[in-house]
Amino acid sequence: MEKETSKIIKEAFRKIDRADFVPPELKSESYINAPLSIGEGQTISQPYTVAFMVELLQPESGDKIFEIGFGSGWQTAILAEIVGEGGKIFAVERIKSLFEFGTRNISKYNFIKQGIVKTILGDATMGLKKYAPFNKIIAAASGDKVPEAWLKELKIGGCLVMPIKNSIWLYVKISEDKFSKKEFPGFSFVPLVSGKDRA
Repeated sequence: MEKETSKIIKEAFRKIDRADFVPPELKSESYINAPLSIGEGQTISQPYTVAFMVELLQPESGDKIFEIGFGSGWQTAILAEIVGEGGKIFAVERIKSLFEFGTRNISKYNFIKQGIVKTILGDATMGLKKYAPFNKIIAAASGDKVPEAWLKELKIGGCLVMPIKNSIWLYVKISEDKFSKKEFPGFSFVPLVSGKDRA
């Protein structure tokens, strides 16, 4: 029997049209299962990867989620659809042109106006202490390790999904300083952009 969360995730993917999140010249390629360029060396991830990561994250109605590197805004909108009006997505993007592009895309679904999504221009690697703690944390770009600030800002019982090198990792916070960790290898991601990489 299909898990309830899986059904909710599938429904969100049906409602949030990937075509609304790609550059105009790539509209015809919106539904192919491949990453597409959104400029600045960044991509909108392939649908399979986004579905895999969201499934690992297990977002639920009412969750408060910290999303790092929202790019096109597609994954942000999917998460917003799932968490609903009682939830909140704090989505951070480091690159200004992508912050503007993604924010425009998310606005097509009124999630910002409804107060479900807050988009932030900045370096997420230092965490988001002002809005912490979070039920879930998800990063869309690959780093060498999970930043310490993110681990601190996760609620006990919460989970974090992040690409590290060519694997996706799931961290579940068991206690203040203890995590269970699981690796899912065989993926490819753009690198995480931190403050020292961009002016």
